[in-house]
Amino acid sequence: MSGRFDVHVEEAGDHGPLLLCLHGIGSSSAAFAPQLAELSSYARVVAWDAPGYAKSPDPEVPLTLDDFADTAAGLIRERGGRGHVLGVSWGGVIALRLAARHPELVASVIVADSSPGSGTDEETAAGMRARVTELAERGPRAFAEARGPRLVSPDAPDELVRRVVDTMAASVRLPGYAYAAESMASADLRAELPSVAAPSLVLCGDQDRVTGIEASQTIAGALRRTAFVIVKDAGHLANQEQPGRFNAWVLSHLRITARIPESPNRSPFPCL
Repeated sequence: MSGRFDVHVEEAGDHGPLLLCLHGIGSSSAAFAPQLAELSSYARVVAWDAPGYAKSPDPEVPLTLDDFADTAAGLIRERGGRGHVLGVSWGGVIALRLAARHPELVASVIVADSSPGSGTDEETAAGMRARVTELAERGPRAFAEARGPRLVSPDAPDELVRRVVDTMAASVRLPGYAYAAESMASADLRAELPSVAAPSLVLCGDQDRVTGIEASQTIAGALRRTAFVIVKDAGHLANQEQPGRFNAWVLSHLRITARIPESPNRSPFPCL
């Protein structure tokens, strides 16, 4: 792959606009299985394992938020044209930085259950950095079992909770997680959000106990061209807990920004 660092991606769909999916800090491309399955009828869906996560190799040097954004930009460049970027949680922070740094590559931004960064609050930033020690001491499986259940709503089915925990356990490791945590802990995007010119959609689960609705509202209120949606009966991982509702909003957004058809169409058409 290209970009500053090599990454593994999962891809589905052979026509339509590019939809690049960036996962949260405790996850991988596996988090986007519902989007790869459904949205690939309308778009070329690409979901990465961030550098140092899951099947992607470990970086040999520390990465900053700009490095993650530039690596994502490389994925768009090598596929040609522009991309619609979907980021969940930490992935949303990367997506927004990508849109600010590389506006020529970003057709639109979809930010789900995210925040302007943990650097907006000293206590939150310290908590983010403390996770690195916790992962080192407990190991990926125990770390995931302690953190995973909080990422979904209290009424989430056991099968989903197990899938979230298993995905985290298989995805996170050092040093990649440490670089991601530091990129999040030092991020405060509030000043740059108004500079994001791409049209955007901001979504948040109504039972998000991690970043919460207020943080998503802060993002939506600062962006210039945006719509804000609350996803009912969903926690922090709305795209996994309520994929039908989540995907419907993403498709609505793409119909406006990329002029995709109302129904799946296997015939190629120009990528916007």
